[in-house]
Amino acid sequence: KCVVSFSALPFSEESPQANGDIQNTQGQYRSISPPASPVAGTLDDEQFSTYFEEKIPIPDDVTKIFSFRKLWAFTGPGFLMSIAYLDPGNIESDLQSGAKAGFKLLWVLLVATIIGLLLQRLGARLGVVTGMHLAEVCHRQYPVPRIILWFMVELAIIGSDMQEVIGCAIAFNLLSVGRIPLWGGVLITITDTFVFLFLDKYGLRKLELFFGFLITIMAISFGYEYVKVGPDQGELLKGMFLPYCQGCGTPQMEQAVGIVGAVIMPHNIYLHSALVKSRQIDRGNKKEVKEANKYYFIESTIALFVSFLINVFVVAVFAEAFYKKTNKEVVITPTEALYIWAVGILAAGQSSTMTGTYSGQFVMEGFLNLRWSRFARVLLTRSIAIFPTLLVAIFQDVQHMTGMNDFLNVLQSLQLPFALIPILTFTSMTSIMDDFANGLFWKIGGGVVVLMVCAINMYFVVVYVQSLDSVALYVLAAFLCIAYLCFVCYLAWQCLIALGISCLDVSCLGGRVSNNRPALLIEEQPAYDT
Repeated sequence: KCVVSFSALPFSEESPQANGDIQNTQGQYRSISPPASPVAGTLDDEQFSTYFEEKIPIPDDVTKIFSFRKLWAFTGPGFLMSIAYLDPGNIESDLQSGAKAGFKLLWVLLVATIIGLLLQRLGARLGVVTGMHLAEVCHRQYPVPRIILWFMVELAIIGSDMQEVIGCAIAFNLLSVGRIPLWGGVLITITDTFVFLFLDKYGLRKLELFFGFLITIMAISFGYEYVKVGPDQGELLKGMFLPYCQGCGTPQMEQAVGIVGAVIMPHNIYLHSALVKSRQIDRGNKKEVKEANKYYFIESTIALFVSFLINVFVVAVFAEAFYKKTNKEVVITPTEALYIWAVGILAAGQSSTMTGTYSGQFVMEGFLNLRWSRFARVLLTRSIAIFPTLLVAIFQDVQHMTGMNDFLNVLQSLQLPFALIPILTFTSMTSIMDDFANGLFWKIGGGVVVLMVCAINMYFVVVYVQSLDSVALYVLAAFLCIAYLCFVCYLAWQCLIALGISCLDVSCLGGRVSNNRPALLIEEQPAYDT
């Protein structure tokens, strides 16, 4: 059996053991070893730890098919991942959706959340099975374009982080009744870097509990607004489960596309694939790997269900209060409700900026194989997003933030292929995932989902560019589009080979392998017991 693998040096034929144990006579799963430090033996591994310094032990409950103790032990990464579904960019998309389309687009939010769950499942499985997160696998498997890939993903993180920091600044502005300007709120938000460092020193579980506390604040704040407004439950359920938008025009369709772009974020897949490494799992034991995949999927489902409810609260409040209403009909929001809303926004912004910091660390270290101290990594990743955000906050006011938010959503939409295509590629490769590689259903379904999500977001980008109404910007966009599509086509070509369309592999056409081509490598897949 000939398996196509995109390979960097660690997977070369000269060193077959670089993939871990090639074959285990005990029937255990062949694992892929994490990358060694380029300066191994010269640095303190704990001080320069690329991952979490603490591993959460998993209780041994061999007699039970399902164990709540084990589920609790695996609970944490999914909720940290779900915060990206609750960041200020998503809240902005929710309120715009409710105000422009009422309850009619709730089904789009539901479908986008389900698609997001399926994509997060792939990210978690990659991290559990290989012991490496997505950025590290990209570093090994894409030797030539990995710098470009890192740059594109970094742009997505910066765009998301800017939305999150601005969300915190707006919350501070509301809570202070305008006394704290936007730029002042941005400077205050910088302190979350030190909060992040402070909590991390107290243990991973305490950090996860803190994020759970912030999610609870959002649920209570936005839930209070939901109860206070009392939206029509019949219309809400109709909009959630009836995939139709009666009387919707271009603004509503654009908003539907915006929901998908806001919910499915590229850097979040990189983040989730790294967070799952925080549990003690014997990757040489197929049973433990399978069990970890199961519990992580259950936990992610619960986490995204909670985030979906919070998003529904926001959509419903603005649908009931603003949809098809004139200025005279809109009820003035009480001061107490405004403060509660600001507290929810602040919790969303603070939690998402901290998880954004994690994303920046994992992506930078994985793609560039950097070995820096924790403080240096956090300082750099926060600075990359803080400085452009501070400039925007100084020269813009709250009224002009919607346009900036639309631009940032477009920026993140453009980066989606650089997360979705690699994760589908790697999880479909038997040489990487072995028995846990995607089956035919997941290959076809995943390919359709990735194609659909990318097409929807490209439509969103085209609509946005058309609204600029500038010939010079059109020309610039055309040149950038050519380069962008060439790179996406390259990744898609690699993905199609991994999905089994071997006729696209030029190395297979000649019936032999060129040892001088590091991008593609034919590996003989060994058989072993399960």
